[in-house]
Amino acid sequence: MGSDTLERSAAYWNKQAADEERWSAPVDADTIARARAGDWSIVLTPEKAVPRAWFPSDLKHVQLLALAGSGGQQAPVLAAAGAPVTVFDLSEGQLGKDRLVAEREGLDLRLEQGDMADLSRFADASFDLVVNPCSVCFVADVEPVWREVARVLRPGGRFMTGFINPLFFLFDHDTPGADRLQARFALPYDSTSPELRERAQALGVDEFSHSIDALMGGQMRAGLRLIDLYEDNWPGADLAIDALTPLYIATLAEKPL
Repeated sequence: MGSDTLERSAAYWNKQAADEERWSAPVDADTIARARAGDWSIVLTPEKAVPRAWFPSDLKHVQLLALAGSGGQQAPVLAAAGAPVTVFDLSEGQLGKDRLVAEREGLDLRLEQGDMADLSRFADASFDLVVNPCSVCFVADVEPVWREVARVLRPGGRFMTGFINPLFFLFDHDTPGADRLQARFALPYDSTSPELRERAQALGVDEFSHSIDALMGGQMRAGLRLIDLYEDNWPGADLAIDALTPLYIATLAEKPL
């Protein structure tokens, strides 16, 4: 990723963390207590919980990477459920939310800061499971991310990720009124392009759409085998398109033995 995009993304998520926005609000003590007792769930997309069948029946000794997955939510829950968890994220503020929960609840979380497209600090076949909540919309080229995930996964390991339906990026969701669902932007959407730079500056972060070919075919080209998926909505976003089609997709892939 370009250094400007990385810096803007880190600054955006540091602010989200400081403001404790939805994806930066740490889970409470009761959530951790229930996870320790075996009652837990996480999300990769806004609303729908990841099926428990996507996870091993017992998370103990499952080396787990929460990729771009900080914010004090998924990683602490998975650690409380028994997994040794490494959290890898660009934002120090977001990582601080995981640190807060870990210290409060006595959880063993390994926190690492960096670019999700560069996992070179991890050896090949380091993890049994990689969990990636919706985040690749902040990455210009998603396929290097998939290749790195495939590299650090052990044979038989699983990768679960959430991403935005590319259709979302066709429309201008910032302009109110009846015409807000008119298709306006060509795909792939790249907010660093000259015609969209002012819009990106107002948002405070660079955003990118990716084709289904890159999002799903790219995982397969990286050496992963897709085995399941589901769609999800986000009614709380109050977007007209949400009533017409699911805006989010989550996939489960496996690295062949």
